[in-house]
Amino acid sequence: MHPELKPLWDDLYAVHADLVLAGHEHSYERFAPQDPEGNADSKNGIREIVAGTGGRSHDLLGFATPNSEVREWDTYGVVKLTLSPGKYSWEFIPEEGKTFHDAGSGVCHNQTAKAE
Repeated sequence: MHPELKPLWDDLYAVHADLVLAGHEHSYERFAPQDPEGNADSKNGIREIVAGTGGRSHDLLGFATPNSEVREWDTYGVVKLTLSPGKYSWEFIPEEGKTFHDAGSGVCHNQTAKAE
């Protein structure tokens, strides 16, 4: 995580954000829900998807950080995000001829709170 963004993450966590999309790195990486300190938090955490795979170049990824679930730095593509009441889903769609794929879904915090 970039330390200068910590106040933003604190604010997003405080208002129960569910998902952050970023494109600052020229690679793809998906993180499990986590708190602003980078600790796993399946109940209140924010999932981050970094999708800087639009076409200029690729950046090699260093060592995996905690909560990193999927990493790819050799495929161009886009992330399709589908928003529905109380939930969201994502799908990485690769450039033609590539096989890397990632997809999943999450439930919004407000929806979880209503169910409890």
